[in-house]
Amino acid sequence: MKATYRVEGMHCAGCARTVAGAIESIEGVRKAQVDHAKETAAVESEQPLDLGSLNEAVREQGDYRLREMDRTAEPAGAWSNEAASSEPPESLYPLFLIVGYILGAVLLIAFTTGDWSLGPMMRHFMAGFFIVFSFFKLLDLNGFVTAYRGYDLLAMRSVSWAYVYPFVELALGIAYLIDFIPVLTNIVTFLIMMIGAIGVLRALLDKRHIRCACLGTALNLPMTKVTLIEDLTMAVMAAGMLIMIWM
Repeated sequence: MKATYRVEGMHCAGCARTVAGAIESIEGVRKAQVDHAKETAAVESEQPLDLGSLNEAVREQGDYRLREMDRTAEPAGAWSNEAASSEPPESLYPLFLIVGYILGAVLLIAFTTGDWSLGPMMRHFMAGFFIVFSFFKLLDLNGFVTAYRGYDLLAMRSVSWAYVYPFVELALGIAYLIDFIPVLTNIVTFLIMMIGAIGVLRALLDKRHIRCACLGTALNLPMTKVTLIEDLTMAVMAAGMLIMIWM
């Protein structure tokens, strides 16, 4: 059966994806199409849904609220192909492409300088990683915050941390680029990446269908094991650089 609800509290397409993911995590829900411009959620389920359960699910992801709509007020085209295609399809391809570009730049730097040492190559990769990823987060800061608070342990407890995080990434990127206090930079990176990995692992174990916020809301990346590998890889690289410094 299908039902349409009015959604309050959305500010962007990222909010719509977050609300849709929260609704689809409810048992019995087949599909949820959320339109932030129309402030509506079209939900297809196996049986009638309790409004209280819906609101409980979306409130866990942010300051959202669903209200029942009169059937005569249901917007035309709520289940049209246009609505279904208003968001880009989920894909990990942009993530692989961006990481590939960063890796390519690192190899070009090594080639032009003749320095193929592992330490500088890892430092340049991490600089590019953090600077590029912070850029995508800052394209839609509010949308990123909403998505990030859906799974990150610190962001769930502090919205301030969610807003600050892209700037922390930018600062880390610059620190790696100029080789600023390497010990401190790598310790901070290791801690942040491990905390992030724990949040991602918990979301994966709960089998929650949520959006990965690693590249903000500009790209529609699903939360998968790739996200976990990404965080753990950065943590391992930071730990490796600390070992090389202390040896």
